[in-house]
Amino acid sequence: MAKRSVKYVSLTVLAFAAGLAGHVPQASAEQYLFDMLFGNRSNRQPVRQAPVVREPEQPAPRAAAPKVSGPSYYNYRAEDLRKLDVTAIAPKAEEGAQFPPDSRFTRALAAAGDLDILAEKPIVDAVTAYYQENPAFIWSDENGPNERALATLGVLRAASEDGLVEADYAVREPSASGDEDARLADLMRFELMLSARALRYARDATRGRVDPNKLSGYHDFPEKPFDAGRVLNILSQTANAPRYLASLQPANEIYAALRKELAALRASQEREIVVDPDTFVRPGGSHPDFAKLLRIIDRDADDAFRREHGVLLASYAGSETYADELVPVIKAAQKRHDLNPDGIVGRRTVGALAGESKAARIDKVILAMERLRWHPSHMGSRRVMINAASFTASYMEDGKEKLAMRTVVGKTANQTSFFYDEIEYVEFNPYWGVPRSILINEMLPRLRKDPGYLDRAGYEVTDAKGRRIPSSAVNWSRYGANIPYNVRQTPSERNALGELKIMFPNKHAIYMHDTPARNLFSRDTRAFSHGCVRLHEPRAMAAAVLGTTEEDVGAAVARGKNSRRNVPSKIPVYVGYFTAWPDASGSVAYHDDVYDRDARLSTALTKVGDARSAGS
Repeated sequence: MAKRSVKYVSLTVLAFAAGLAGHVPQASAEQYLFDMLFGNRSNRQPVRQAPVVREPEQPAPRAAAPKVSGPSYYNYRAEDLRKLDVTAIAPKAEEGAQFPPDSRFTRALAAAGDLDILAEKPIVDAVTAYYQENPAFIWSDENGPNERALATLGVLRAASEDGLVEADYAVREPSASGDEDARLADLMRFELMLSARALRYARDATRGRVDPNKLSGYHDFPEKPFDAGRVLNILSQTANAPRYLASLQPANEIYAALRKELAALRASQEREIVVDPDTFVRPGGSHPDFAKLLRIIDRDADDAFRREHGVLLASYAGSETYADELVPVIKAAQKRHDLNPDGIVGRRTVGALAGESKAARIDKVILAMERLRWHPSHMGSRRVMINAASFTASYMEDGKEKLAMRTVVGKTANQTSFFYDEIEYVEFNPYWGVPRSILINEMLPRLRKDPGYLDRAGYEVTDAKGRRIPSSAVNWSRYGANIPYNVRQTPSERNALGELKIMFPNKHAIYMHDTPARNLFSRDTRAFSHGCVRLHEPRAMAAAVLGTTEEDVGAAVARGKNSRRNVPSKIPVYVGYFTAWPDASGSVAYHDDVYDRDARLSTALTKVGDARSAGS
């Protein structure tokens, strides 16, 4: 980890100690540290003198205390289904289309009459347009369903292998009995239904079953292109429909690991040891489920762990008492799961060691696979992956993880958004432009009582023309949500962004950055920010994206001046939320649903399934 000055570290320690000693009613750790770092302190860096501009002295009514609301969650509505009008398939005479009146297709179309086939509008439109231009069977011949149909049906019936629901793509094979008209009508139903369901599968594989932007304002994804007409053309001509359909699923190693995990979970025999998730025990204490945890640790131990702790585990097998001798065992087990090795058995430790039920893990894998479909299929061999649910960030190069670190992400009330973008530059010794939500929700109440607070705390206030204005010269009480000033914190050791920030400009004002609140990285649950992603090793990440060394980054920081350096080429960055997530080796770890997004996505998927079953 990057070295820091004694002064820098001391400030953080003192601030944290003050937070522990004081009495802070209902205040978040972040906000209290914010006040300790920036409030009620003289500015050690004198503010550059500029012409003083003061507000006109005129009485104004005190504005009501405002509040800027963050994004919200929506009541998800499944896509409406449309009826496929069989009569609309016949080409219009004025178009000059050739539609042989004595063809099998023509007779089957006439025999079918009014078929009750429902599908999503883009699929209905594509099927109608295709058969208007191509009045012939794709999926059958004189003997019934052909090899292309049987192979495609095999893919649809194995949809669950990719975390999809087979019932969404169900197609009844045509009957070989009945008179000719009945058989032809049944064949036409099979033809149109298979085309519609194959397109639904292709669309789901490409874009996912749920529109993420309809879930909440925290989700922000560009609409993925999907040309249903082109897909149906390919399916009608390709010699290997299964291979083509499989190619529409995400083509990256993350998806491959999740797909493998799903198959392994379903094939595995239940070997769960159920532990009360609320189990809590300190050294010297006892709990009925402590013996179960020791069994789990022994069961999952590798050779190295067993060589070091195996004898001790065996000697305490079945013990419900947490003996002092077992502290190194618990700490070692916590380290294996990237937990804070404090030796205390609590909810996070129990969750990591005992894991979740098989059914819960399957659900999390399926949700993760769905979320991956919102991203590009090929994510890039060089990229940065941020997973808010695991509080981690990693740098990938040539498809391999070169760097991984802990992060602090947004609080539940200030969630880190779910989107992807491109890293463009690194800023050293950055200014912090205070977001409007923080200025209004958190600073304004204090400024109404103490107008000079920003002047003392190292902030600059400017008006719409960019002129500097002393904070003390503003009558903050006259303003509500529309404050006509911008506020930014100058570069310093006290700056909320620390030494540097890594920018991928986006409308959510989210980026990666350093922080003076270093103590938060030692916690297992790290949702404390206003939405941005704080890095445990910011210099290492900056060096990685810039293609340089940490020493070079440190030198840029040491100059003490605000500066910017562009990355050699833009790097994809994925700001994600996955409660099932594979590590560098492909082993899938499971994480708490800190933002309650799994439940909301599950509800949306249920609504999609209900709408589709009503139209099956």
